Amino acid sequence: MKTRILSVIAILVLSVTVLQGQVDFGIVAGPNFQNMVGKDGDGDKVTNGLLTGFHAGVTAAVPIATDFYFQTGLLFSQKGSRNNLGLLPTKNGSDDYYTTTRVSYLDLPLHLLFRPAFGEGHILVGFGPYLAVGLGGKQTVDYEAIPAMEQKIKFKNQISTEEYWDLDHTYLRRFDAGADFFVGYELSMGLWFRLNAQLGLLNMMPDIEEWDNESILKNTGFGVSAGYNF
Repeated sequence: MKTRILSVIAILVLSVTVLQGQVDFGIVAGPNFQNMVGKDGDGDKVTNGLLTGFHAGVTAAVPIATDFYFQTGLLFSQKGSRNNLGLLPTKNGSDDYYTTTRVSYLDLPLHLLFRPAFGEGHILVGFGPYLAVGLGGKQTVDYEAIPAMEQKIKFKNQISTEEYWDLDHTYLRRFDAGADFFVGYELSMGLWFRLNAQLGLLNMMPDIEEWDNESILKNTGFGVSAGYNF
């Protein structure tokens, strides 16, 4: 029995060692251009304004076939939008009342990466889902000559009417999920660049007790990344 246990441990250790030798680890960072789009309380489509943020983190790519990899990692990412009136979607362009909502997320990408050789480097084409958890954030409200008011982001799936009118906080759902797509190029030295697009699939607006509210906000946007594989 001890021999079998030791054999299993030895196989696991060897497997982890081999896997570590195959995995490409890297770092990535770049700007985000994010938005939150959806519908207002009457179900009408609306569009908010782009918000500039950033993302940064680590990546790992595991080969699964010739030129194909499973790519994942952990990314700190800023998302949000401008001109979403109290997080109830409104048409973009109000000069007298607007908000700036900035939310920090920890993203877990789960991508299929196609990485064929091209010239002295590699073409990068990837797509797949992502999962995200909200870490915190704030919303700044500007109204005509009144000084800007700052509200802290709280995460809840359902809020009361009193919480909706809370002037110190605004509320969002904590968890997000969606799809990513990116294209880029990797130099022979391991430095790479890519352009990515992201489409959130979950409604970030919490339910409001005793309200027949059809408001929907979903994270969406694009970004430019630079990274390096060790």
